[in-house]
Amino acid sequence: MGDFRITVLVENTASKKGLLAEHGLSVWIESEHGRFLFDTGQGPALGVNADMLGIPLERSDAVMLSHGHYDHTGGLPNVLHLKEHLPVYTHPAALEPKYAMGPGTMSRDIGMPSRVKDLVEDRAELRWIQGPTEVSDGLLLTGPIPRRTGYEDTGGPFFADASCRTPDGMPDDQAAFLRTNRGVFVVLGCAHAGVINTLWYIRELTGNAPFCVVMGGMHLVAAGRQRMDRTVEALKELDIERIFPAHCTGPDAVARLRREFPDRCFPFSAGTVLDIEG
Repeated sequence: MGDFRITVLVENTASKKGLLAEHGLSVWIESEHGRFLFDTGQGPALGVNADMLGIPLERSDAVMLSHGHYDHTGGLPNVLHLKEHLPVYTHPAALEPKYAMGPGTMSRDIGMPSRVKDLVEDRAELRWIQGPTEVSDGLLLTGPIPRRTGYEDTGGPFFADASCRTPDGMPDDQAAFLRTNRGVFVVLGCAHAGVINTLWYIRELTGNAPFCVVMGGMHLVAAGRQRMDRTVEALKELDIERIFPAHCTGPDAVARLRREFPDRCFPFSAGTVLDIEG
């Protein structure tokens, strides 16, 4: 399978001078089998940070989208303008309308920006994901994730229409995972399907292989006490070697995870680099 290098290009915070912080997430995954972009942030940070970190976006072999929200898809022009017919792995629902309920009765468009959608349909090679898919040797996408826990929801008031009457179940939500000699390395976008649902499904797909790393957005920002308690309990049972929470995990949830896993929990920022032996 070879070794992997993970470079965080976009996150809500930045760890180095000159890097942009932006509400969103983008991770560069590189191995001897290719270079892959998982999510793109929401806009300008991707291009600026890639240049600062020496990441050649024009050499991307594919883009993987965890779901269709603007803060994971808005940066697509940064790479699509550099390379036409680039494969983009996503679920069809990622291109559908998406809204959030704001203060009062106001709704907010949080889907893929229309200009980005037009560019994707014009320049990208869309590869629709309907189930577990191998993108490259050792690099896979879960596809739609079964919802089994009972205590996890999509993490917010999300809807498929501007009037906010039709809930968005987010069938497009998916995660990436790498098979390595040390175990399974998971990259989460927002885990709207639930971080535990996601990990249980990956464990099922990998034949109960151990988890060496789980990193990314866990969308626990609005999690209540009961959900956090049960999430922590499940994470302990999964016995993950290292946990890297960020983005939509939320400061309170990150603090709780750091208390519960003091030697295993490490929040990350744009500029973080992780090397994994394949």
